[in-house]
Amino acid sequence: MNSIIGMLPMVGIVAVMYFFMMRPQMQRQKAQVAFQNGLEKGQDVVTTSGIIGKISAIQNNVVTLQLGEKIFIKVLRSAVSKEMTEAFASGKDVAELTATA
Repeated sequence: MNSIIGMLPMVGIVAVMYFFMMRPQMQRQKAQVAFQNGLEKGQDVVTTSGIIGKISAIQNNVVTLQLGEKIFIKVLRSAVSKEMTEAFASGKDVAELTATA
């Protein structure tokens, strides 16, 4: 009986860590994968390195971004981090984001 009572604090710490740290991270990761799988031509997106562009083509795991009138780059689908509207909503300076586009 004493050993069970002695283990309760440890079980409580593990439960708190799961619900406040691990579970939210897994949910964010699922949402990110769903976003990356739902990419479509014409979306304005931001890559993990901060490059802003419009999707011009998607072939398997390679996304072609249009950065300027005749400037195209290819990135992996996993490098696309969020849609432009989400980047604006995240609190970044609008002038800072559009100045590089």
